[in-house]
Amino acid sequence: MSRIAGVLRRTFGIVREHVGTDTFGNKYYTIPEQKTWTGMPLRARRIVEPANPTEYEYSEGNIPIEWDAWIRGRRKEPPSDKEMLKNETFRVNIKLKAKEVEEKDLALQAQEYQDGLVATSAKTAAKGHASAASFGKQEISEDPTSTANAFEPGSWMPKK
Repeated sequence: MSRIAGVLRRTFGIVREHVGTDTFGNKYYTIPEQKTWTGMPLRARRIVEPANPTEYEYSEGNIPIEWDAWIRGRRKEPPSDKEMLKNETFRVNIKLKAKEVEEKDLALQAQEYQDGLVATSAKTAAKGHASAASFGKQEISEDPTSTANAFEPGSWMPKK
């Protein structure tokens, strides 16, 4: 069998076995352990053939978490369709619950502001750093102003 695989590998390139396809259309393959023409073993590899083969069109999240774990060797078996569906519905439910909690929290916050239990946040933002002497002042300083090319030594005096 290894001679046939070697002939196929030399003739058609790498011999790979299709393992699965995800919802984005990415195809996943395993390349079984092989030997080079000198007899050196090459370890088995896992590869993905992206649905979008151009590199600039790839964005994070194009490979599902389960398949990413399989590609990186964190799990032995590739994910099943049933497992993928179960995990996707779980993620959708978590997002819905998080949205509900956020809405309840915002409603509770508004009620607490209305009842006067919590101070409202400041509407104006103070410029500068809290440790600066000018923190919270409307304007840091009006003087000195630049006179550029018309500067004469001794013409400007600080206010007392």
